[in-house]
Amino acid sequence: MPDATFHFPTGFLWGSATASHQVEGNNTNNQWWQWEQQPGRILQGHRSGLACDWWGGRWQEDFDRAAADGQNAHRFSVEWSRIQPTPDRWDESALEQYRQMLRGLLERNMQPMVTLHHFSDPTWLTEQGGWENPEVVEKFIRYVRKVVEGLKEYTNLWCTINEPNGYALLGYVSGEFPPGKHDIKLAMRVMANMVKAHAAAYHAIHDIQTEARVGFAWNYRLLEPAKPWWLLDRLVTRINHLGINVAFPSALSTGVMRSPLGKVSIPEAKGTQDYFGLNYYYTMHVKFDLSNPAALFSRSFFPAGSDLSDSGNNANFPQGFYKVIQWAVRTYPNLPILITENGIDCRDDHMRPRFIAQHIHQMWRAVNFNWPVKGYFHWTQVDNFEWERGWTNRFGLWELDTLTQERRKRPSADLYAEICKENGLSSHMVRKYCPEVFEKLFPG
Repeated sequence: MPDATFHFPTGFLWGSATASHQVEGNNTNNQWWQWEQQPGRILQGHRSGLACDWWGGRWQEDFDRAAADGQNAHRFSVEWSRIQPTPDRWDESALEQYRQMLRGLLERNMQPMVTLHHFSDPTWLTEQGGWENPEVVEKFIRYVRKVVEGLKEYTNLWCTINEPNGYALLGYVSGEFPPGKHDIKLAMRVMANMVKAHAAAYHAIHDIQTEARVGFAWNYRLLEPAKPWWLLDRLVTRINHLGINVAFPSALSTGVMRSPLGKVSIPEAKGTQDYFGLNYYYTMHVKFDLSNPAALFSRSFFPAGSDLSDSGNNANFPQGFYKVIQWAVRTYPNLPILITENGIDCRDDHMRPRFIAQHIHQMWRAVNFNWPVKGYFHWTQVDNFEWERGWTNRFGLWELDTLTQERRKRPSADLYAEICKENGLSSHMVRKYCPEVFEKLFPG
């Protein structure tokens, strides 16, 4: 049987994504470390501990593996609490550690993408009210200027804030993230402060580095009414969509943040992005539920028969990926798109190969329509500490033994390596790694 290949444009970025607290280890000066010490906050009482020991230098071997597997880019975050351990002190040695990492990527011919805030805050910032306090904007800009001045020699690709919707909703509505509150008004205030911080950071970065490319990473959760014909299901889906998917991006496209609680004018945010960073994991159905006022009288769930991950917290919905890219193109028709995260938790790797193949196929469909998708960062390179789920969720192309720090390659690492090196997905790869979806991707 002849082979066929879905090729991507020359110069397409292929990489993986990581976050400081999840991989560095012994990150003891932020609110997440404090959260881990509280009983019942993390599944099975897990703690980040040594994480992947990147602060001890093991980023080098993980970068080696990524480069050997054909990845030409990597997205990582810098840790605010390391760089500014107290309000009045900067740690130059921490900045130098990040310089070494950036140099390490460039030496391996990998494009660095640096995220300035990925869920973790310095303890001192939390004590001063964190993102609830409007003064956080000026504090964030001081930090951003310090980092960009210190690292500008090695990268011009910046992500200001990762998933502001996740930070606000998980920390201030569901309470799964610190500070564990349940106040939707407070969540919208936090998100508005993040909009203002992003906008100010955008201008600050461009003041320092005129050639900078600045954006943010947005976790778009595709929501569909459980019963499309029922008005109440459609209504609560629309309300959830506003809060989860629209609030922050609407401020950057129009200067007005729209949410279920109304509109907030933030005119300085309009047009403050050079690319759109898109995180996509799954699609959910939403139904009206009068007994659940905390979730705006709705309940979200995966449809029956879904291709679920080990934990049941994630699912394989590749068609949703195409729809989400389409939404991004329609919302920001003149911006390039970077897929800043996409992945699935699967300890034994039985479903990750088909997840990767099917999602990359949908991304190719988008590129084939000349939609400006310029890169893909898989979540993640090696198993890491997955926030409130601890070590129970394994997203890595490489398995991590947390006791020995040994890395073990999963078959999906080989599949992703072949994709990166080919700059495309072939029928040969699908037959080899995930034959169960071959007919879906290469019918006939």
